[in-house]
Amino acid sequence: MRKFLLVVVLLPIVAGLAWWYFHERELTNYDPAYREYAYVTNGKSNTVSVIDLRTLRPLKAIRVGSTPTGIAANTKKNEIYVVNTGSNNVSVIDAERNEVVATIGVHATPYFIDVSQDGKRAYVANSRSNNVSVIDLEKRMVLGNIGVGASPGLARISPNGSMVVASNRGDNTISLIDTTRLKVRDTVSVCEQPEDIAIVPDSSKVFVACSGSDQVASVELKTDKLLALLDVGKTPVNLALKPDGGELIVSNFGSNSISIIETTNNEVGASYLIGTHPARGVVTSDNSRLYVSNFGSNAVAVYDIDLGKVIASLPVGSHPDGLALSKSENYLLVLDSQSGDVTVIQKRKPTRLERSEYSLLTMIPVGIQPNNIVVKSFMLPEKK
Repeated sequence: MRKFLLVVVLLPIVAGLAWWYFHERELTNYDPAYREYAYVTNGKSNTVSVIDLRTLRPLKAIRVGSTPTGIAANTKKNEIYVVNTGSNNVSVIDAERNEVVATIGVHATPYFIDVSQDGKRAYVANSRSNNVSVIDLEKRMVLGNIGVGASPGLARISPNGSMVVASNRGDNTISLIDTTRLKVRDTVSVCEQPEDIAIVPDSSKVFVACSGSDQVASVELKTDKLLALLDVGKTPVNLALKPDGGELIVSNFGSNSISIIETTNNEVGASYLIGTHPARGVVTSDNSRLYVSNFGSNAVAVYDIDLGKVIASLPVGSHPDGLALSKSENYLLVLDSQSGDVTVIQKRKPTRLERSEYSLLTMIPVGIQPNNIVVKSFMLPEKK
C-alpha cells in the first residue's frame, strides 16, 4: 500500500520534471534571433498581454487604448495592431521591442481589424459611424473612411487584395468595397444580423454568418450575386475555413453544434453536437483537425475532420473563447475570458504512460476580460 501511494505521489512530479527537462532542452534548439509571441487583448485592463511561446511564460503587459478588442499581426513586418473600441483608435505595437510606437485615430466604435496579405493596408469597421477606415500601414495614417451599411461589425479583405467585405448588422446587408478605387462597388442583401465573414482562398466567394436568422449566406464575388442562404444551427457566431477552402465549419452557439458547409456546391454536408455554446473554431494547416472552444462547458472539443467525429474534450479555464495555434501547431492556446488566463494544450505523440494525444501544460494569467489572441513569429534582424 505504501509503495502504491508513493507511486501516486511521485508520478505527477516525475512527469512534470520530465516535461520541464525536455521543454528546456527544446529551447536550446531555437536560433538566438528567433522570437514567437502570443498577444492577448484585455478588454477591461486596457492592456495587451505578451506571452513568450518559447518559454510559455508571460513577458509583459503593454498599455494601449481604452477597451481593446480586435487584434491582428502583419505577416510582412514585425508589427501588431490593436483596435481600441472605447477610444476609437488603433495601437501599433513594434513586436521586436514590444512597445506601442504609434496610435492611429479611426471613427466611432471599432471592433476588429484585418490586414492585407502584402502588409501595406488595414481595414477597420466602425460600428457606430457606419463606415470603414482604410489605414496605410507604412505611413501609419488613415487614407479614407468609406461609408457602408448600418452598424458594420467586421471588414474582411479578400486573399487577392481586390475587395473588402463589410458585414452590416443593422440593415442585413454586406458592402463590397473596391480596394483600388476605395469605393463601395455593391451592396448585397443577405440574412438577419450578418457578422462573421469567411472568403475562400481563390477570392471567388464570401460566406457570411447571420446570427439572427440561423443561416449562412453565400455570395459570388465576381457577380455580386447571392447564391444561397444555408440553414445551419441556432445562432451561428463563427466561421472556420479549412486552409484548402473546401469546407467551412460553423459554430452554432445556440444549438451546441457545428455545421459543415461544402463551399464548392453551397450545401450543408452535416451537423454534429460539439459542446455547450461553441464560440470559436480553428483548423490545423493540414486540414485534419478542428478545435472548438465551448464557452458554456469550459472545454475545448477536438474534432477529427477525416473521421467526422469528436475525439477529445479537453478541460480549460472559465468561458473559453479565442483560440490560436503556435507556429509549429504543437501548442493550442485557449483564451479563457472569465478566468483571465490562457490555457496551453500540447499536442504530442502518445506514450505508454500517457496514451492521450493531448495534455494541459500550463495556464498563464493575462488581464481582465481577455477577448482576442494572435500569434507572431519572426527572426530579429541583424544589427548593422
